[in-house]
Amino acid sequence: MQKVIRIAYLILVLDITSLFAQFSITPYLAKRLGFNTIWFGYLQTTVGIIQLLGGPVFGRFADLHGARAALTLSSLSSAVYFVILGCSTNVPLLFISKLPAVFMHGMPGVQMVVTDLTEPGNRASALGRLGLCFGVGMIMGSSLGGTLSTRYGESFAAFVAAAGSLLNAALVVKFIPAHTKKRAETDSATATDKNLAVGAESVFSLSDITGLMRFPGVREMFTIKIISGLPSVVFQVMFSIIAMNFFQLKAEQTGYLLSYFGLVQMVMQGGVIGRLTGKYSERTLLLLSIGTASIVGLAQALMTNVQEFCAVVIPMMFSLCTFNVITDTILTKSVPSSYSGTMLGLCSSVQALLRTVGPTIGGFLYQNYGVLSFGYIQCSVNLLLFLYLLKSNFRKTEEYQS
Repeated sequence: MQKVIRIAYLILVLDITSLFAQFSITPYLAKRLGFNTIWFGYLQTTVGIIQLLGGPVFGRFADLHGARAALTLSSLSSAVYFVILGCSTNVPLLFISKLPAVFMHGMPGVQMVVTDLTEPGNRASALGRLGLCFGVGMIMGSSLGGTLSTRYGESFAAFVAAAGSLLNAALVVKFIPAHTKKRAETDSATATDKNLAVGAESVFSLSDITGLMRFPGVREMFTIKIISGLPSVVFQVMFSIIAMNFFQLKAEQTGYLLSYFGLVQMVMQGGVIGRLTGKYSERTLLLLSIGTASIVGLAQALMTNVQEFCAVVIPMMFSLCTFNVITDTILTKSVPSSYSGTMLGLCSSVQALLRTVGPTIGGFLYQNYGVLSFGYIQCSVNLLLFLYLLKSNFRKTEEYQS
């Protein structure tokens, strides 16, 4: 079991490496093709819509057909994505390159493997280590993508990322079991007794997917993820534009800055969050992450250069990492393990939903009010949410255990 988890961590590192290589490729390729801020926002929105539609279906597919099939599908889709991206010489082809993103859900796939193979009490720590892998991939991918794009061109960098995705697919087929769920039958029976089971086994059944919202506390937690997550996602999806225009960074410099993000995330995931989850309740950590996000928003509004931003990154990554780990842990504990993939797919769709509306909102704010508007909105939204949660006793989700 531990060997499978370690291989899953490696698979995630490679997946995120390719993903962040793409983040260092797409903005500069789009700029070379004549995109302005608004059209780049449309491109990002297209990706968000595609992944929004694909996330729940991918999660349900993983529950029904196993982790190996799901992760293989994700890796092969990534390879196709990067090949088309590397061949993109015009605007329509650049948009077409985003279509395979409908099945590109490596993080939820690996999360499902780890969730299935760990006990609920150890889940927050195990999912936290995925963030450490994310940080490693961010550093490698950002540096690799920026360096290759600057020295050899965007197309070459995209083809290297495609090769990495094919390597990932081979690792999945070789080392990941066809099925990782060991408690599915017991959990399903428990859910049925409580009249909470989501129904028939269909990948495309909307009622099966949305039925998870009937579990106690799930709907409220998703609402919190959306409200708190939107301002930070708006900043994230616009960061490439901010790096180019506000900080005046080149592709290689942007890659180094993203690598710094990854380094900070590694420290947070490896040295901070794991210890906090063992000492404090999930409610306390959720409040801490939202309160910190409010302070980070104010700091973003006041920053004037890249050096100040590097200081802001430290509390920003702490807030993001803690928030994502805690909310995902709460949500996966709230449903039987037989539906963990579907739940993680829905979590992925929340991010996709935010990335769908984020570029449009971000483009409008950037054009009309500048970079400081992102910070003030994040500060206000998270402060109000923090005060609301502090005064209310939001429902504790029910834990399903073997």
